[in-house]
Amino acid sequence: MSERVLDILISSFPRILGQGLLVTIPLTVISFALALIIAVACAMVQIADIKGLRQIVRFYIWIIRGTPLLVQLYLVYFGLPDLGLVLPAFPCAVAVFALNEGAYCAETVRAAIEAVPRGQMEAGYCVGMSYIQIMRRIVLPQAFRTAFPPLSNSLISMVKDTSLAANITVTEMFMTTQRVAGRTYEHLALYAEVALIYLLFCTVITWLQRLGERKLNAMNGGNVIRA
Repeated sequence: MSERVLDILISSFPRILGQGLLVTIPLTVISFALALIIAVACAMVQIADIKGLRQIVRFYIWIIRGTPLLVQLYLVYFGLPDLGLVLPAFPCAVAVFALNEGAYCAETVRAAIEAVPRGQMEAGYCVGMSYIQIMRRIVLPQAFRTAFPPLSNSLISMVKDTSLAANITVTEMFMTTQRVAGRTYEHLALYAEVALIYLLFCTVITWLQRLGERKLNAMNGGNVIRA
């Protein structure tokens, strides 16, 4: 590696990492938090088999899972202005990532809820609990233990998917790398550098996932199977 390339990597690292901490991570955290809310709501609607709403939820999941994330970003950011609705780049990315990930997580949460023995629901009804109370106090805590590993994997995937936000002008760390590479023409070195930063972020999340699984296993007497 030449001294010039090394100098470029050293000087660009704080800038790329800074955008990762200031834009990529907040984009991921906000989007994933909203995705979990969407996922739980969609899963509960499906489990409760609420007529009308269940069909709407299934249609939403079908559309989102059947179309590419990049197309969804373009459709919302570049397409909605034709209808008079203009969204800034960052909120647009948050909305699209949340809706996209919410559809996938909804199926994860639904499967986890269905894995809870049916007798838990019946026992809750027997002591006078409402459906919402049973879900909040009995079913969802148990389902969360089952869903935790796949949801963590979804979070890791979202960290990497945020690089697509560069296509709608969100200045996250991938777009920052593109700009530096376009100015210095050191594409291989710079893209390898940003790949290592993504790897660093995902490694931290993986470590937190394992820590969370150990704590959940301890709380559950070691009965939760790790993914």
